[in-house]
Amino acid sequence: MSFKISSLALAVATLSTVSIANAAGLDRSTQPSWAFTEEGTFAYVEHITIDPTIEGKDNAKVATTDANFTAGRNVPDMAEDYQFLNFGAKADVNDTISVGAFFDQPWAADVEYSGDNNFVGAPTSIVNGIYAQAAAGLQNAGIALPVTNATELQTAISTIQNQVTAGQARLDAANTQLTQAQAALAANPALAPVLTPQITALQQGIAAGTTQVAAGNQAVNTLSTAQTASQNLSQVTGATNASISSQNFTGLLGVKLGEKKNIQIYGGPTIQRLEGDVHLRGNAYKTASGYDANITRDTAYGWMAGIAYLKPEIALKAALTYRSEIDHDTTTYENFPALAARGLPTQGTNEITITTPKSVNLDFQTGINPTTLLTAKARWVPWSDFAIKPKIYGSASGLNLVSYDDDAWTAEVGLGKKLSPQLAISGAVGYDSGAGNPITSLGPVEGNWNVGLGAKYNLTPEWAISGGVKYLMFGDAKAKLPDGSIVGDFQDNDGWVYGVRLSYQKK
Repeated sequence: MSFKISSLALAVATLSTVSIANAAGLDRSTQPSWAFTEEGTFAYVEHITIDPTIEGKDNAKVATTDANFTAGRNVPDMAEDYQFLNFGAKADVNDTISVGAFFDQPWAADVEYSGDNNFVGAPTSIVNGIYAQAAAGLQNAGIALPVTNATELQTAISTIQNQVTAGQARLDAANTQLTQAQAALAANPALAPVLTPQITALQQGIAAGTTQVAAGNQAVNTLSTAQTASQNLSQVTGATNASISSQNFTGLLGVKLGEKKNIQIYGGPTIQRLEGDVHLRGNAYKTASGYDANITRDTAYGWMAGIAYLKPEIALKAALTYRSEIDHDTTTYENFPALAARGLPTQGTNEITITTPKSVNLDFQTGINPTTLLTAKARWVPWSDFAIKPKIYGSASGLNLVSYDDDAWTAEVGLGKKLSPQLAISGAVGYDSGAGNPITSLGPVEGNWNVGLGAKYNLTPEWAISGGVKYLMFGDAKAKLPDGSIVGDFQDNDGWVYGVRLSYQKK
């Protein structure tokens, strides 16, 4: 029996519209190769909305291990809605050569915390720790001055500074007396029995006073550094948020081989633009609270290649596609207020290399009968190789700002059913392994299970409109910092993906 691929190929068109991976909280779209393997002239534009809900609890103890996690305050939904457009077109030059151009947005994130929790505002625990360290330093130096707040810290600085000023005045007077005594002795050596003991006493007193003044100055410098750091951190406002976006433009050239032209090899260049911002706030991030990083927009180049097997008479299509990693050599502006406590520069602009990950897609479909289409998809992304390490943050901590432990796998199986010459419906179930647990606080989900439904309506023999919806059940995840600290627990979360596509196909 022969199945017309024209009758079935787009029966699950809207299903691919919402086949969005969410591994690592960054993966937003698959390769556009699915469109390149369509018959004849094919073009589409689609609008996709991702609406996740990710809520949880912060760590009441801001603990350093999973075992020490204690559920604290509520963390409201921190995942922002995200909307984007994809579009593309392909055409057969002849029965052997095909060309196409496609735009998609593969990597993106939109995160913003809110509420009263450890991901919002100034790091009060760290500021209090600075006061405690200052007080301990004074105690070790034998200075009985309390330091528990900004006012007491300023009082301590003023008190010690006044003592230093008074001590320096005494030193100046003693040095004057010493100079006078030494001059008198030089003028009249007979006064040695009287002046020599005075000179010795003055020299000893000056040495002791110099030590005291130096210690006082050191104490003032240490306290002033602590004051600057505490002021910088106390002035931190807002909530933790991050935004990363990317846009890909891919050109493909394909060649069909074989007697029946049922093997297609394709490939071409990809131009990718990437930019982002990260802002860390609250006790969760400890001394990194107040940290800002702006990743300057950068354009870099990669490639895509694949092979497909086509058997239109049974609506069979199998395609394996590889998208290369892309290195972005860009600049990052950083602001790290806590570094003032070390007497280090808090701001700077430095070069950074960010490599977006490669990916491999396997797409399969076959007709079961003249009106039913079976589809299957698999995808692999090596997120364990991905890391963002700005220079100032990395130098201060020795850690990556963002990284993942595991590679991500996704799989999906679906069915499309043609109900009439104009109408087809589709459904699918899928799984995303995620990129590890615990995982970064900027994307605290451990993969998902998902189900999707869609429908396609032929407006004319060439034009069709498709719409679909997918429900995602996110896996529970602990949120961790790069140092391994567990700062949140996010459970029972879900999300929705909505898509609509307008397509044109002419054999």
